[in-house]
Amino acid sequence: MTTSVPADAMAAPEPARLSRGLTLLFSVAAGVIVLSLYASQPLAGIIGPSLGLGTTETGLVTTITLLGYAGGLFLVVPLTDLVENRALITRTLGAAVIALAGAAAAPSAPLFLVASFLVGVTASAIQMLVPTAAALAPVTERGRVVGTVMSGLMLGILLSRPAASLVAEYAGWRWFYGILAALVALLTIVLGQVVPERRPAQVASYPRLIASLLALLRREPVLRRRAASQGLCMGAFGVFWTSVALRLAEPPFNLSQTGIALFALAGAAGAVVAPVAGRAGDRGLTRPATILAHLAILGAMALAACGGAEPTAIMPAPLALGAMVLAAVLLDLGVIGDQTLGRRAINMLQPEARGRLNGLFTGLFFLGAALGSGLSGLAWVQAGWAGVCAVGALFGAAALVLSLSDRHPSA
Repeated sequence: MTTSVPADAMAAPEPARLSRGLTLLFSVAAGVIVLSLYASQPLAGIIGPSLGLGTTETGLVTTITLLGYAGGLFLVVPLTDLVENRALITRTLGAAVIALAGAAAAPSAPLFLVASFLVGVTASAIQMLVPTAAALAPVTERGRVVGTVMSGLMLGILLSRPAASLVAEYAGWRWFYGILAALVALLTIVLGQVVPERRPAQVASYPRLIASLLALLRREPVLRRRAASQGLCMGAFGVFWTSVALRLAEPPFNLSQTGIALFALAGAAGAVVAPVAGRAGDRGLTRPATILAHLAILGAMALAACGGAEPTAIMPAPLALGAMVLAAVLLDLGVIGDQTLGRRAINMLQPEARGRLNGLFTGLFFLGAALGSGLSGLAWVQAGWAGVCAVGALFGAAALVLSLSDRHPSA
């Protein structure tokens, strides 16, 4: 049985509320921390050879990091329901600084991969920030607050690849990890000074807390539905962004690494929708906003198919590139909008379980992103860019069917 919003009264009283400045800090923090998760994708081809990894092992650079993140989501993030949140966040970020510094200085592939795994585990601090921000926000503003934090998170995801590419091009990949370690260290100090203490009411032991994850998933239909919706959206996201660099490097675009980085920067404009989606949820417009987000994904895939049509473009090269950019923005608008609405919905459930709910939500839709990335390579080999767009459209269509059949329009 799902716990309704008034259950907030069951939680321990919060000592402080979230100011706009602190909300912005949470947003910036999420954006900085997430840089370490996806930056290794464009750097893998450089890191692998420099550490003696063969072509087949180079993919481990990103895979190991993401596996660490998944482990952190299911095993570390639930601690936000058990221990004081500020201390947990700062200690996790302190460990992240050590892991990032270790990756920057690693003299061999095994040590780098160990450091990469720990980078992923500690990056799960992102999902400690979201429930903490939601808990400190008044119920009537929770959508706006979650949306603002999400805008920083998604900007970080979208900017991680171009930022890593540019730093690596001019200074080397080790400098990227070193600079990021310094930024996270500064962030840890600031958060330790300004984030209010928050002690959860949960008194269960850690083993019981982890064991409760399955029970939460079983009895919270909103969690299952929103995780499935975002998983499908992230599938489309993974399909597009995994292969778009390959298409942009071909005629008629012939973009360099810098050009592809600038393309990714343009796509980051989609992050502006997060606060808007959050406010739509606060106003009871969750269902129509979700449907609109899924329609945006379908539109993005259709536009991308036209802009990148093979074997010859059906429009002049500048117009085709513009269509690709607009498709990237539309896709990000849809994915970010759905995720923001989903996070708002799950943070309106059990206040004493926000950490576990956020960890489950992210971990489950993360599977969709992984599936999309995996299918993207297969679609590219079998059917080229048209196949990539078709797979992305299938993910978007499935998400739309799910939202249209939703019997709980307010969640």
